[in-house]
Amino acid sequence: MFLTLYRGLTSCAAVPLTALLKRRLRKGKEDPLRWREKTGTASAPRPQGPLIWLHAASVGEAQSALILIEKILWHDPDLHVLITSGTVTSARLLSERLPSRALHQFAPLDHPAWVRTFLEHWQPDLALWLESELWPNMLGALSSRKIPVLLLNARLSEASFHSWQRLGGMPRQILQAFSLILCQTETDAVFYRQLGAERVEVSGNIKYSAAPLPYDPQKLAALQKSVGARPLWVYASTHAPEEELAARLHQRLKAEIPDLLTVIVPRHPERGDTLAAQLQNHPDLSLCRRTGQHHLPPEGTDLYLCDTMGELGLFYRLAPLAAIGRSFSADGGGGHNPIEAAQLGCAVLHGPHVQNLQEIYDDMAAAGACLPLRDEEEFYQTLRTLLTSPQYLAAAQRRAEAFVAGQQDILNGIWTALLPYLSVLHHKQARHA
Repeated sequence: MFLTLYRGLTSCAAVPLTALLKRRLRKGKEDPLRWREKTGTASAPRPQGPLIWLHAASVGEAQSALILIEKILWHDPDLHVLITSGTVTSARLLSERLPSRALHQFAPLDHPAWVRTFLEHWQPDLALWLESELWPNMLGALSSRKIPVLLLNARLSEASFHSWQRLGGMPRQILQAFSLILCQTETDAVFYRQLGAERVEVSGNIKYSAAPLPYDPQKLAALQKSVGARPLWVYASTHAPEEELAARLHQRLKAEIPDLLTVIVPRHPERGDTLAAQLQNHPDLSLCRRTGQHHLPPEGTDLYLCDTMGELGLFYRLAPLAAIGRSFSADGGGGHNPIEAAQLGCAVLHGPHVQNLQEIYDDMAAAGACLPLRDEEEFYQTLRTLLTSPQYLAAAQRRAEAFVAGQQDILNGIWTALLPYLSVLHHKQARHA
């Protein structure tokens, strides 16, 4: 019943969905040249030969997908990969980092006609979806076309599980479209099985296997020369009001560490103007903004606002410790990926609200690979200890790096599960050659 109702409502929703996209366009949340991709209208031709479609909703999933895409393309030189995502930020990341034989499009919204237009153009031979997006119309259309669909790195929070349970038999009908579901944890696997999924396995979290964030060596050398031996820390992927929190912490720490540099990297760089205005309300703190000409922080800078795109890997290599944003944020938090910082040798700190990546943070905490912070006072005390005790800081860095290094075999398990489906494509291609 719920599935029939959903399909009926979405089939009548072209006008409001188009209006929604145009509102987002006016707010700068859609690409003005490519927003029609979200209505299923392709802006690129389909490449010849077998095509694997990989869907990664946003930046985190896209980052995780890159190492898998490279492995797929290396495995078969005749394959092409289409990767879709939903955000402008993820599109920018992928445009810079996708290898040859891979291309990006925005994923269509789940309107039946837009789904049909998308699939008729791209005609994927295999679909790989990452994490937790379950679009009923698209999955139904893939199933009716007999296109195998795998859900990789699947996760399902307890709240989402209970929400799905209230929809009767609808989850079972949707999940039957998946040939295989590879879950991050056994808890996720239990949830999916209880909702009616038939073939479910636990693979671990592919985020552990993602390639380290990229950086420009020349920019890093310039930053290191500018910063010199100053003590510093980075507050990464911040959301409001974490930037103000960083300023207050710096004010307190400056009394004991006068040459401290606090690097603030907002999750959404377009907030740069607003943040610069806010941070300039601290007249006793000197602010340098990186945007534009990649300004280097001059001597005496207290706060370095890095509102640029795609440079987080640079700052993780610059700083010995990183606090992960959206764990003290006003929107209820959820946390961003701590693995990226740990991979690059940072001691990892985070606030109490990390429910979106709870399993990762719990595993890291159990191994002593991250430092949970309950409140602002504990944040201050922990920063003070790390910044004034080189031995304590170095030990925290070693634990974080060792934890991530111990997880690197996860990609091999996912690859083993994926190989039979890739082999089918290879044999199909050989028959038609």
